Amino acid sequence: MNKSGDDMTYADFYQESIDEPANFWGRQAQAIHWQTPYSQVLDYSKAPFARWFVDGRTNLCYNAVDRWLATQGEQPALIAISTETHQEQVYSFKQLHAEVCRMAAILTRLGVGQGDRVLIYMPMIAEAAFAMLACARIGAVHSVVFGGFASHSLATRIDDAQPKLVISADAGSRGGKPVPYKPLLDAAIAQAGFKPSNVLLVDRGLVPMTLVPERDVDYASLRDQHLDADVPVTWLESNQPSYILYTSGTTGKPKGVQRDVGGYAVALAASMTHIFCAKPGEAFFSTSDIGWVVGHSYIVYGPLIAGMATIMYEGLPTSPDGGIWWSIVEKYKVTRMFSAPTAVRVLKKQPAELMSKYDLSSLKALYLAGEPLDETTSNWIAGALGVPVIDNYWQTETGWPILSIAKGVEEQPTKLGSPGLPVFGYKVKVQNEATGEDCGANEKGVVVIEGPLPPGCLQTVYGDDQRFLSTYWNQIDGKQVYSTFDWGIRDAQGYYFILGRTDDVINVAGHRLGTREIEESISSHPNVSEVAVVGVENQLKGQVAVAFVVLKHPDAAGGADASAALEKEIMGVVDQQLGAVARPARVVFIHALPKTRSGKLLRRSIQAVCEGRDPGDLTTIEDPSSLAQIKTALSAVK
Repeated sequence: MNKSGDDMTYADFYQESIDEPANFWGRQAQAIHWQTPYSQVLDYSKAPFARWFVDGRTNLCYNAVDRWLATQGEQPALIAISTETHQEQVYSFKQLHAEVCRMAAILTRLGVGQGDRVLIYMPMIAEAAFAMLACARIGAVHSVVFGGFASHSLATRIDDAQPKLVISADAGSRGGKPVPYKPLLDAAIAQAGFKPSNVLLVDRGLVPMTLVPERDVDYASLRDQHLDADVPVTWLESNQPSYILYTSGTTGKPKGVQRDVGGYAVALAASMTHIFCAKPGEAFFSTSDIGWVVGHSYIVYGPLIAGMATIMYEGLPTSPDGGIWWSIVEKYKVTRMFSAPTAVRVLKKQPAELMSKYDLSSLKALYLAGEPLDETTSNWIAGALGVPVIDNYWQTETGWPILSIAKGVEEQPTKLGSPGLPVFGYKVKVQNEATGEDCGANEKGVVVIEGPLPPGCLQTVYGDDQRFLSTYWNQIDGKQVYSTFDWGIRDAQGYYFILGRTDDVINVAGHRLGTREIEESISSHPNVSEVAVVGVENQLKGQVAVAFVVLKHPDAAGGADASAALEKEIMGVVDQQLGAVARPARVVFIHALPKTRSGKLLRRSIQAVCEGRDPGDLTTIEDPSSLAQIKTALSAVK
């Protein structure tokens, strides 16, 4: 059934976006406000650099906030909930507008103007959203760094972005324990070669904080001086930068993804309508963090551009109990929810009554991204909620989904294990990494995107166009295509399956094995809850695969004999499904896998521990003891 109003199937809808991008995106651009019309939808004369909606002038903050004041000014816009501090605040669009203007007035007073960078190092509090929107309002370029990042990592980002101002807070909180930010920030500024002029600080009263004279400024006192501020919107040409977001896991010089203004606004508006089926006045709950791209696109900008209330949550999914998220869905009548498979697996371990006690009838769909979605997790949550579970695949670099099911255009089936079909605007292919030839159905290759990238994707690497070209566009000889650095296959019906990173390939005696394939095989064992496979250096074979397994029933591996028997059993599963060449050299049983707070598995850190190397920056790790467990377990099995 067609729901787009364009009287076409998704196949037609998608094909127009590829064959006639100017017509297609020109129509999508009508969903946002343009202060000055654009003269050209796409300028691709300097491929692969794409310029969208050339000469058009718009503003992200205006589209997210001001545009809704006349029609739904009193309706909820931002719902800030902290189970850490037991605070909850609902801001209407009018109240959000007032707070953003106050923040914008403070930024202007501190000398921030159009094009200046502002680094935001904050917990999940309302002031962080005010800061992002205020930067967008006055044309400043924000760079959000995940709260709690280590001083060295923060210093490298300060040196790269060279912000005029840093906005931070005394502390975040995790599991009821304050995480001081100010000492980390002070150490980072001391290490950085570039020194920001000012630091604007929100004092939450969580830990004592000493201000540095002449540099540090208290937010509350300045806010009191600008309560009646009404800061006009700065209209920006569509291709001016809106923000820089540094990709996680980079080494050496940071890699800053630079996003535009107009293309991003149009892409988010289109995705909210066609993928997330947004309706103004409804509520959207994304459980991510503003330090990541999901937080930018689907906590702050996307839902507000769609006229929805957006929920900003600080806290654990299990505190005060495992029903907290479902209580939020009930209270605010959430219609669309966005999370990660890791979080769902955590909730699956909670008592079933913590979900069934809440009225979840408002919820229409659950969207999951960030890692591959396994069949067990998908089936459980779909059955428990009684709503569609829609996978989607994308990257920091793209800013919005590459693969998904656009149910806002046509009701199409999902496939377990697949994030779906190419999203409109993305010319996705699977290519042989050696020859550059297109792969056939079910033939493994590298997932690539032919240019031009659609609106909303990265313009370049901040300050380094050559790195943009060499990193993303020159990976396959003779072809200028954007590499996702992911292995994948496309089945005969056009559905894509992601098999793991091309840089997570294990080379075992000349055989190239993807970690994802081995993990999928091991996951099929009935006692396996989670698994991570890494390649470990081996003098004889170059590398061997080592699997780290979290069991559903840990007692089954109690004692050396039982553990050895279970290890042999799991190896047998891999033998049967993938062949002996893919069999892990060892299967190590542990209590928890090391992950970031956003749910990403730290494979490189696991690999480093296995090889006796420094595991790197562990500031964002959810449970630092998990790496110590791996080290202990490895010593026991050697």
